[in-house]
Amino acid sequence: MPAQPIVVVNPNSNPEVTAGLERGVAPLRFAGGPAIVCETLESGPFGIESQTDVEAVTRPLAARIAKGDAAAWVIACYSDPGLAVCRELADAPVFGIGESGLLAALQRGDHVGVVAVSRRAITRHRRQQRMLGIERRVAGERALELTVGELADETATWRRLADVAHKLKEEDGCDVVVLGCAGMARYRRRLARELGLAVIDPAQAAVISALGAVALAEAEV
Repeated sequence: MPAQPIVVVNPNSNPEVTAGLERGVAPLRFAGGPAIVCETLESGPFGIESQTDVEAVTRPLAARIAKGDAAAWVIACYSDPGLAVCRELADAPVFGIGESGLLAALQRGDHVGVVAVSRRAITRHRRQQRMLGIERRVAGERALELTVGELADETATWRRLADVAHKLKEEDGCDVVVLGCAGMARYRRRLARELGLAVIDPAQAAVISALGAVALAEAEV
């Protein structure tokens, strides 16, 4: 396996999000496999909560990825800021967690439900779904109406998450749920048990895709 790691970049400057990413990718580390390194883009906003934030982090994110010291890159924001630009500049595969999470969900169900952090994020996510051509497979998207900072309160977040996810299942008819924010892997198994449905953490989905790409790049066939 390569000496270079898979680098997961949190484009916001909130260390709690990076800590959540670390917890989420921990089960994907294995002996003999590539290192998985989670980084914080310290020049980014505390939370990426608007299109302005998305556009603002594109240049510093692209500059980081252009350094080329990774076997694969993961952009760990569900809005996939700068994904096309970073793919153009990088000499290694680049995965956005939004795209990866949605594509993974399509492999697990017919009708996808997405949990957004805020209503404002849903507009961005719907543009992404249209670009991927999958909007008809998205049964619904509902918002927690929490800030990125408020997500650190696990009790309040779980209460809202369970309520929103049940509505996606029972009212919108989804049969698979995507957590539409980075660093929420801690809730994946609990929510899957609560709903009786597959729940996708998008950062985990992106890292799994990166592991596959790296393994195939090193393979002899």
